[in-house]
Amino acid sequence: MEAFDLFCTLLRGITDIYGIGGGLLEYRASLLAGHGFATLALAYYSFEDLPKKFDTIDLDYFEEALCYMLQHTQIKGPGIGLLGISLGADICLSMASFLKNVSATVTINGSGFNGNKAMYYKENCIPPLGHDLRRVKVAFSGLLDIVDIRNDIVGGCENPCMIPIEKAQGPILFIVGQDDHNWRSEFCAQIASERLQAHGKEKPQIISYPGTGHYIEPPYFPMCPASLHKLLDKPVMWGGEPRAHSKAQVDAWKKILTFFTKHLGPSPKL
Repeated sequence: MEAFDLFCTLLRGITDIYGIGGGLLEYRASLLAGHGFATLALAYYSFEDLPKKFDTIDLDYFEEALCYMLQHTQIKGPGIGLLGISLGADICLSMASFLKNVSATVTINGSGFNGNKAMYYKENCIPPLGHDLRRVKVAFSGLLDIVDIRNDIVGGCENPCMIPIEKAQGPILFIVGQDDHNWRSEFCAQIASERLQAHGKEKPQIISYPGTGHYIEPPYFPMCPASLHKLLDKPVMWGGEPRAHSKAQVDAWKKILTFFTKHLGPSPKL
């Protein structure tokens, strides 16, 4: 009987999107499923029949995934949640801004800007902000520090390369590491907050963790201080101090679960 009840229970839906590394990562989605969320870990390049590289970001693909979730017989509507990290966070912000039926969005160390590839949805296009590799620094360890390579944000929160998050449906939670060396996530979250308020929206929730780097993973996952950057094909540093970063991962996971439970609904009683 319990198995039958589980099969018939409508679950809250979340789409989980990772960053520039591509491929399919399912461990975070599996952990969310253990908390009563029907979670789709969504690959968007470098997996099976998907393109090995991407030259543009087309939101039509992500809209198809959103529709799939909403039409699933075990998904409780009317909307779903979005969870993304790094580039995946910015894709989630774009989905929330352009697509319907998004109830809540969590971004982990996103930027709020379209980075290196043009982003399209129907007749809309967000141009890339771009970067300047001459700003790359070499740390004492020999690792590259890319935190300042992005082009200057001319115009602040009204820069044309910024995602129009004032159009987003549902609340947004920004989780940022103060020692993020991929880009300055805390600064970007503040600009996103300024944009929302400038357009008459409420100030979003920003949770900022000192001593915390770029890859804020689920609790007890090992910290990733450096790795090979997929686009640069060179080892780069991601930042973070081990103790502070590990504590942030534990706390951030609790905050994510609380946020989705609040805005998507409580876990079904099985």
